[in-house]
Amino acid sequence: MFNFVVKGTAFSSVDPKNVNTFENCLFCILETGVIGKIIAPESEEYDQIIEEYSEKNKFQEVAPDKYILPGFIDLHIHAPQWAQAGTALDLPLYDWLNTYTFPLEAKFADGDFAETVYSDLVTKLIKNGTTTALYFATVHREASRRLAEICSEKGQRGLVGKVVMDDLEQNPAYYRDATTAVALEETELFIQEVLELNKKAPQGVYPVVTPRFIPSCTDDSLKGLGALAAKYDVHIQSHCSESDWAHTFVQERFGKNDAFALNDFGLMTEKSVMAHCGFLSDEDMKLFAEKGTAVAHCPISNAYFGNAVTPVAKLLHEHQVEVGLGSDISGGFSPSLFDNIRQAVMSSRMLEDGVDKSCCSEKRGVSGSSITLNEAFYLATAGGGESLSLPIGKIAVDYAWDIQIIDSKELPIFSEEEPLMTIFQKILYLSRPENIDEVWIQGRKVHDKNKKELEV
Repeated sequence: MFNFVVKGTAFSSVDPKNVNTFENCLFCILETGVIGKIIAPESEEYDQIIEEYSEKNKFQEVAPDKYILPGFIDLHIHAPQWAQAGTALDLPLYDWLNTYTFPLEAKFADGDFAETVYSDLVTKLIKNGTTTALYFATVHREASRRLAEICSEKGQRGLVGKVVMDDLEQNPAYYRDATTAVALEETELFIQEVLELNKKAPQGVYPVVTPRFIPSCTDDSLKGLGALAAKYDVHIQSHCSESDWAHTFVQERFGKNDAFALNDFGLMTEKSVMAHCGFLSDEDMKLFAEKGTAVAHCPISNAYFGNAVTPVAKLLHEHQVEVGLGSDISGGFSPSLFDNIRQAVMSSRMLEDGVDKSCCSEKRGVSGSSITLNEAFYLATAGGGESLSLPIGKIAVDYAWDIQIIDSKELPIFSEEEPLMTIFQKILYLSRPENIDEVWIQGRKVHDKNKKELEV
């Protein structure tokens, strides 16, 4: 009935505020890589299932000092920028893009260079527990397709976008789409190619319509991309109200904020994920909720380039907007969503308390802005799955067996009576990639710390 059974203790979000603990449960995985059943120790069939699947050599018991978490879902990654991660983060966004980022991304016309960077990135992300990734690639269709192929080969669930940037005045001559017509033709061909590739990827590999952001695109390309997304019913991603400069640029061009401008072009849908969103108005947030469009919160990157702290608590609880977490490599230096979980909590506390000591405490911050560790964990897992409208991010029946197994031996746990939720907090605050023993995606092991190579 089941392909295999795993016994262990796991943590998974129930909703933004609450985490469920599965202590010594049996996770029964179907041939499709989906969780078919979860059996608690008090169940009558518990011992029978262990015996049956042990005899079939299809039973794995996770050691008592190891814990199961859902795989992380990274909603915003600039894949080519992995090659410059950790550099030039002290520059303003506009200067950073034009001095470092665009020259680097132009190099991805070279297929060998793209192969090297993308292969290393996908491997690193898997080792960091990222089982699903939403990628910006570059304007180059062949290299962008290769990123999707690498995701398929390595077993990661990848959502990949060929970037569109066709405005002749706003993009450098050495790095842009040749014309609007070429940008749209190449995007449609890319969509068709990745949809075909998806038929052979059990975990799913998806094309994403990707206008880089409004400043890089003409009205005609934005309109055409909205039409392509509707034609093929595919995901959409872009940047939205990221910084003072980008937010003001759109207001001056259209007389409205990014969200409403993007909506005019058909780019705000249930399959849309918009990155950053630090300057959303209440009306913008209502539009996000109405359209079912999600926010990719990138707390580390926003600390460098965002000029604001995204109001996650307000988005989640006041407006019921779907929110997930993004690393924003390389605007964010770290490929680890553990790091971004921690920063999400810290940034929210800074928004709540304020940072200007010359202002009185009553006016210094924005009341009600702080989020809990449970909420940050939700963003990295279940919130990401909901943002993508995919059955991922939770340990629950009918969800994909996308998990990471964390070894807690090196964490400061000195008592067998340590409460499980205390251990959970220590895992989130103190884990590093080396604490991740195994990673599974869609029921297949794609990383084992103790083995150099795995067949996927």
